[in-house]
Amino acid sequence: MFLASFLIGLREGMEAALIVSILLAYIRKIGRPDVGRRIWFGVALAVVLTAAIGAVSTFGRSRLSFEAQEILGGSMSILAAGMVTWMVFWMMTAGRRMKSALEGDMDRALLIGGGFAVFWIAFLAVAREGVETTLMLWGWVGNLVALGGALLGIAASAVIGYGLYRGAIRINIGTFFTWSSVFLLVIAAGILAYGIHDLQEAAVLPGPFSGAPISPTHPRTGEVLTGFADYPFWGAAYPFGWAFNLENVIEPTGFLAALLKGTVGFAPMMTWLEVTVWAVYLIAVFPAFIRRARRLRRPAARSAAATSDASAGASTATPAPAGTPAMATVAAAADGDQAAVVRHQPSPLSAKGTP
Repeated sequence: MFLASFLIGLREGMEAALIVSILLAYIRKIGRPDVGRRIWFGVALAVVLTAAIGAVSTFGRSRLSFEAQEILGGSMSILAAGMVTWMVFWMMTAGRRMKSALEGDMDRALLIGGGFAVFWIAFLAVAREGVETTLMLWGWVGNLVALGGALLGIAASAVIGYGLYRGAIRINIGTFFTWSSVFLLVIAAGILAYGIHDLQEAAVLPGPFSGAPISPTHPRTGEVLTGFADYPFWGAAYPFGWAFNLENVIEPTGFLAALLKGTVGFAPMMTWLEVTVWAVYLIAVFPAFIRRARRLRRPAARSAAATSDASAGASTATPAPAGTPAMATVAAAADGDQAAVVRHQPSPLSAKGTP
């Protein structure tokens, strides 16, 4: 759970850090550093809101009965898996336009609402990431290991984001989001299986906890059937029995079991319904992810080639006069085949002409 929650915290935190970096860099570019404090006020309020939602959810869940906790936890785990999947596919397309969209919002905010509107842009952008993170980790509410992993991931993302903004760190943003998306999809499959198990324990979904006649049991011992080639015939345990029981090989409370459960969703003892949902999710999602990535990479490669040709032509032209403003800032390109650095040119929304 630690690694899974760490990756979720790192990924969501990186999105928030990139947004804040873009906003801060843009106000410096246009000569409006005076509104930077309002951006930080928005970020601080978003963090407080996220912490409050997490505290309320933890306190509220602790007061529920076991069945209610399992129903709520299972439902939120399924919702979290859906949110992770949506976030991965959304970032593949919307992330390509994130920088230009944020800068457009900032231009309108400064022209219409001034600093107060800038505050709301920062607040809503960061609050969205924080609420998403809280919902994704809902199933692990009360687990200190998962909480520690999430907080460490968020802290690491803040350090990386600051390093990117100051130019001290250079990473390929596209590579980071691509590989983190792959890991997140695997984690989402595990969260989904975890939610299915919770709902089975609450007897909302049929399974080993439902009792006869739903649970497939041994006619003599009454134990729920396990495996596929079990008595009295092959497949008798499917789909509402146990898929396997490896508790005599892997200690359920040991490090290996915790590592596998927190990464790929594997537990030493899983139901057939869990395993089926886990496999169906990956079989359905991964091909779609690969197709989308390839489709987006083709225009990105053509754009990079065109930019390279333009740069080669410009190198033979007259050099730009000295003193041209140039400041390296973060560019959140989700297709990100290039490092996250761009050159700033003078903006029409400069300090001189800004109200």
